Amino acid sequence: MMEQKKLTEKAIELLKQLISIQSFSSEEDKTADAIQAWLAEFEIPFERIHNNVIAKNSYWDDRKPTLLLNSHHDTVKPNKAYTKDPFDAHIEDGKLYGLGSNDAGGALVSLLATFVNFYAEEGLDHNLLMVASMEEENAGPNSLRGLLPHLPKIDVAIVGEPTLMQLAIAEKGLVVFDAVVDGTPSHAAHPNDNNAIYNTIEVLEWFKNYRFEKTSEALGDVKMTVTQINAGSQHNVVPAKVDLVIDVRVNDAYSNQEIANLLKSEAPCQLQERGLKLNSSKIDKNHQLVRSGIALGRKTYGSPTLSDQAALTCQSLKLGPGDSTRSHSANEYIYVHEIEEGIDLYIKILNGFINKT
Repeated sequence: MMEQKKLTEKAIELLKQLISIQSFSSEEDKTADAIQAWLAEFEIPFERIHNNVIAKNSYWDDRKPTLLLNSHHDTVKPNKAYTKDPFDAHIEDGKLYGLGSNDAGGALVSLLATFVNFYAEEGLDHNLLMVASMEEENAGPNSLRGLLPHLPKIDVAIVGEPTLMQLAIAEKGLVVFDAVVDGTPSHAAHPNDNNAIYNTIEVLEWFKNYRFEKTSEALGDVKMTVTQINAGSQHNVVPAKVDLVIDVRVNDAYSNQEIANLLKSEAPCQLQERGLKLNSSKIDKNHQLVRSGIALGRKTYGSPTLSDQAALTCQSLKLGPGDSTRSHSANEYIYVHEIEEGIDLYIKILNGFINKT
């Protein structure tokens, strides 16, 4: 087994390489190549499906339960506020700058290093399945969700995202609704007591004041927000309708279907959900994987942001180096010490979870 310090150095070098390669969602072929080459350095066999890179530990046994280690290597496009070259991976004052460094390159290379650490160990009571996945940022058809039918059964998962290496034991789901507020179209010069725009005032108040009954210990309340509004085409025409977009962040007390049924029956306007696949995720606080993290001083919390956890039906833990508030920000960075700590903690958490015979 390679010394952990050397393995960490190699992980950081891989992250620098990944940052330097453009890998927007659906365009990750070159970063997939780099991950493959990195695994090949350790003589680890891999499989590639589209731009997803998959590897199994050396002593894989179909009779054992499987722990998935997953993070993504696609990125969003850099925003216009960048003052640094987003593809120039460089370290300043202990910070490794570059697009995708924090979301989720740090977590990805830390999980890859952790996988390498355990790859050749005999007697593990869990299989280890490493998946460096594509299209997480745009929830594309070839992302983890599309990949799952091609993977072995997964019993529990660690999804690598920036959590400051705290234990995100639950994650909110998401349902987006398109809403329509109707009215009577007319010339602005004539009386009209059914103006769609005025009707929208009452509808907006309803959404603003609505409260869902069920709360969650880990995730709190369901959060519903009107995020878009559109109506009208010219100054002298009262429009026939107003279009709204509603963003609903769902806690683990509801299924997405329950939220859709509830709102469509109660809302004072027409509603249509865009999809119901992005469900909330959670893992039992007493699961040994969580208990192993708690024993190392890690705290549990509920995450408001969405990840590939939404694709999984098994219990899953979101955990990784970096800070979620830096994700998608200008001049994105991750501290080098966060990667070092991340690898060390991942290995220690797995040592406290996986029994060895």
